[in-house]
Amino acid sequence: MKIAIIGQGYVGLTISVFAGEFYEVLGFDNNSKIVDQLNRGISHIEGVASPTLQNWIKAGRYRATSMGSDIADADLVVIAVPTPLTKDRKPDLTFIDAACKTIGENVKKSVLVINESTSFPGTLRNYIKPAIEKYSKSPIEHLYAISPERVDPGRGDFNQKNTPRLYAGLTPEASAKTYTFYSRFCDELVEVSSPEVAEAAKLFENSFRQVNIALVNEFAQIAHSLGISVYETLDAANTKPYGFMKFTPSAGVGGHCIPVDPTYLAAVAEEHGAPATFIRRANEVNLEMSKYVVDRVQADNGGSLLGKSVLVVGVAYKPNVADVRETAAKVVIEHLRVRGAVVSWHDDVVGSWDGEKSSPLSGADIALVVTKHDDVKESDILASAPYVFDTTGKIAGTKGL
Repeated sequence: MKIAIIGQGYVGLTISVFAGEFYEVLGFDNNSKIVDQLNRGISHIEGVASPTLQNWIKAGRYRATSMGSDIADADLVVIAVPTPLTKDRKPDLTFIDAACKTIGENVKKSVLVINESTSFPGTLRNYIKPAIEKYSKSPIEHLYAISPERVDPGRGDFNQKNTPRLYAGLTPEASAKTYTFYSRFCDELVEVSSPEVAEAAKLFENSFRQVNIALVNEFAQIAHSLGISVYETLDAANTKPYGFMKFTPSAGVGGHCIPVDPTYLAAVAEEHGAPATFIRRANEVNLEMSKYVVDRVQADNGGSLLGKSVLVVGVAYKPNVADVRETAAKVVIEHLRVRGAVVSWHDDVVGSWDGEKSSPLSGADIALVVTKHDDVKESDILASAPYVFDTTGKIAGTKGL
């Protein structure tokens, strides 16, 4: 059975590697550099081991391509492309539309199309299916299903195999074939009544996290104004064995999911006349948190950052990964530079980003810790500047939230 997976990023390549044990996988990506790398057995995604990829290539069970015609004889097609926000923070289905075009113009027989890309309820039924039919050169009747991705980059305890997977087809036949496909490499599959339920569940999972992170970020500001430790208070609240889930404050939220998915849910809710008050406000609080952090740093340093050298420690959106999508560090750096600070950053896990390279962990007037990777020593951070502000709550002897 030949599987075509459209998109070879964090989601698509991960699925490719797991599915490669049981199927012939064709990984499609428009980025020819990534395709060339993958065909040489070099993974560009952290957590996807190159040796495993190389094994599947040698066994003839994996190949990457940027030629749409190569997917013509696929038996099943998975859409695993980004669903970002536009510059004005609205849902952007450009990549999904491109995937639909690739499928519609090239697949020559009836196949099962599964969407893993996160989007608002109704995307499979009202956008993907009509788009593929629009681009198709012949009246082919495909089957359609949704199984939203739940990838957490850098996480070792949960993966494609042991993370429960939601799914639903537009027809019972599509649902049954989706189960057959994933059951080879996923331990638990949970069928829901409609694609819209699966799409909404994925958005709500991350909206839940966004709202709770915003709450704790707002509480960090309240605790500071009251002159008490937000971390001690959270630890105290966490002694309650029920009815409480601990979240910790930060400089904001990052990654593809939490800063993005709630906006998709809010957009579709408002289209249907339903309020999205908490979601919209949570987005605002988390986006404003970077400004609050810089305000605190400025207040602690004589009320001005003009001409001061500021080293931002950690620009990845979370510890121990090289992922900088939607990272709060970007907004922190923007606020610092607007105020006249001379900004550099240290993150050897990321290495290079935004046209700049990681700087040494030393010689600054101010160090501002946004993300702390495990291999960065606390003592080195403390020695990097006479003033250190830590947004992670992990480094003793520093200023912080």
